Amino acid sequence: MSVAFTKEDSAETASETLLPDRPISPHPNLVTEAGLKALQSQLDQAREACEAAQKIEDVNERRRQAATPLRDARYFAARVRTAQVIAAPASNDTVAFGSTVTFRRHDGRVQTYHIVGEDEADPKAGSISFVSPVARLLMGKAVGDVVGTPGQELEIIAIS
Repeated sequence: MSVAFTKEDSAETASETLLPDRPISPHPNLVTEAGLKALQSQLDQAREACEAAQKIEDVNERRRQAATPLRDARYFAARVRTAQVIAAPASNDTVAFGSTVTFRRHDGRVQTYHIVGEDEADPKAGSISFVSPVARLLMGKAVGDVVGTPGQELEIIAIS
């Protein structure tokens, strides 16, 4: 729709207020209990930011300020609605969703990661998504197993 028929003052303003939706993963939305709480918190924050933006008198500034929180609220509402909470694994015999796994790389580095849902993954903080390449290599394996691809081998040394 042309901005000539709206109350916005420019095409630039229109593009700032019509943000595309955040992409939603095609994978099942598996989450830990903490992950679901984090999603709900992010949804609450986005809704609060939307409400705060609605108090701005200037319509164009209100739209600009509300654009990102509205997009985020749609995203987090969808993620909360589709979340499948997975309980912590009952056994540490094999790597599963929710496991913390320690492995040694072929170059001798030892790394530890907690396997979690896509929205809660933060490799710098020690968590990776269950759909990440490393997690997919490790899932279902036991301590002592060596997995990998040519040039990169991972030996599982602990599961908790």
